[in-house]
Amino acid sequence: MAGGWAMLPILICSAIALAIVLERCWTLRRSSVLPPGLGQEVREWARSDKLDPSHLEQLSAGSPLGELLASALAVRHRPRDQIKERLEDTGRHVVHRMERYLNTLGTIALIGPLLGLFGTVIGLIRMFMEVMGGGMADPTRMAGGIGEALICTASGLTVAIPAYVLHRYFRSKVSAYCVEMEKQAIVLLDDLTPVAPVARARRAPAPAGHAAV
Repeated sequence: MAGGWAMLPILICSAIALAIVLERCWTLRRSSVLPPGLGQEVREWARSDKLDPSHLEQLSAGSPLGELLASALAVRHRPRDQIKERLEDTGRHVVHRMERYLNTLGTIALIGPLLGLFGTVIGLIRMFMEVMGGGMADPTRMAGGIGEALICTASGLTVAIPAYVLHRYFRSKVSAYCVEMEKQAIVLLDDLTPVAPVARARRAPAPAGHAAV
């Protein structure tokens, strides 16, 4: 109330940021993104070759890592390049979903101080207009008015600083998950399409009686 109507967008941003943080904390749990032991279990399924479409669909719906590995298993009989391409395409979609709402959180961290500064400027303009209309005002009253105007700036920073820190935290968390998922995908790809060793060309022995040049 002391900050005026400019506090309304700051309060809305704080509510949205809180909702995003709670949702991302729940969605980006490690046990939810990278279930322990899933990679080894999927590789055992691939070796047994007992995978049906319903099994793959259940695996894909279980976790982001499961969705990535299921995309490779769905085309496991194709050449290595095609399986790798499918993994890359699915990986982009998986990462996009893990980064959902993070752009919004970053935007709130950016505009929070600007909204606070805007409210402060509006408050100061209103105070000086009252001074111009009523002549010399009481210095105590002016100090109180300035304090009320600065409430918007303090509120904007209070919303923006945690939003920025959590935005960076979630970004780094997603990046770490991507590295782990890439490792699991590469191991599965090697199991599905083992690379044959390249035979070394043997040099034929020179015929007897011929001297080396």
